[in-house]
Amino acid sequence: LADEKKSAINAFRNPIGSPPLRELFSPEDRVVIVTCDNTRPLPNKRIIPWIFEELNFIPVKNFTVVLGTGSHRPCTEAEIETMFGREIADSIEIINKIASGEEIFLNSSYIEADKRITLGFIEPHFFAGFSGGPKALMPGIAAIENIMQFHSFDMISNASAAWGIMDGNPLQVMAAQSASLVKPDFSINVTLTPKHKITGFFCGDLIEAHRRGAEFVKKTSMTGVDAPFDIVITSNSGHPLDRNFYQAVKGICAAGEIIKDGGSIICIAECGDGIPDNSEFHEIMRKGSNPDHLLGLIKDPSFPRMEAWQAQKLASVLTRAEVHLFSSIPPVETAEILCTYCENPSETLKKLLIKNSNARIAVLVYGPLSIPYLKKSGGV
Repeated sequence: LADEKKSAINAFRNPIGSPPLRELFSPEDRVVIVTCDNTRPLPNKRIIPWIFEELNFIPVKNFTVVLGTGSHRPCTEAEIETMFGREIADSIEIINKIASGEEIFLNSSYIEADKRITLGFIEPHFFAGFSGGPKALMPGIAAIENIMQFHSFDMISNASAAWGIMDGNPLQVMAAQSASLVKPDFSINVTLTPKHKITGFFCGDLIEAHRRGAEFVKKTSMTGVDAPFDIVITSNSGHPLDRNFYQAVKGICAAGEIIKDGGSIICIAECGDGIPDNSEFHEIMRKGSNPDHLLGLIKDPSFPRMEAWQAQKLASVLTRAEVHLFSSIPPVETAEILCTYCENPSETLKKLLIKNSNARIAVLVYGPLSIPYLKKSGGV
């Protein structure tokens, strides 16, 4: 966008399926804003001051921000300052949503507010179809039991739980139904370039605006190919999406869409936070001697572990292809996550080409931000 702020204000005043932002709020309202945690590149530092400016008749002290961490760890004070800037971090209450075991549905700060705003960004998602929209609430600020249901083996295994699919996707259905119980008054979603520049605002009604944004993303971020590839080189689009291997699974799954059975994926992701080390995901991956064994464990109803869904998606790719991981994760831990340690991507590629000099190769520069699909399979 030539002028991000001007575009934001225009979207606030001319929303999709909703009255303008200013018309929905009163000076005495206590307002909660739900936004992403630090594993997402949503430019909170830019967008939230524009919301304050548009709602300048409401005292800043009346605002609370809830971080939709889902099942992720809480953000630290330093991370919050990086996400929002010191001025915002000091002037309003910012809450890490902790997934509890209590019989609650959504975070109480969200429920008890007078008015509610959700922030998100829309990109292809490997089992929810697209991120953003109602995912801010489910799983963003939901109770742990709800998060587990949302990511259950059967939900993730559904054929419609895939990149770019909205209609019939059970996760989108559950997210929309959950959000409808306490629907936000206004939803703000953006689309981004890989360098986190804003390309569009989709504001207004939670579902309608999200649908409009998803249609835009499908046209601009998904590409059909005629045949699968022997080798796919992928990333997780750099910081912050590749901060750990848990997130980098998305880039691997994007490659999995077009890899031949028996093919090789080279994933390049920094993973500065490790797997994360000693996380539930790490512990689950350690339990599988091979991908098929791991899938069998996860499918068992007596195995209700947090983050099993990410292991399930990874194992599904690993049953068809080997993954060479170039990251800061050491060799021993790389083996624990059933991947092959890659010391040098160029050398790994050379070795693979010695085995198959005529290999078809695809490069996904931005990993999960640019999703390929096989045209003959019907695409999306």
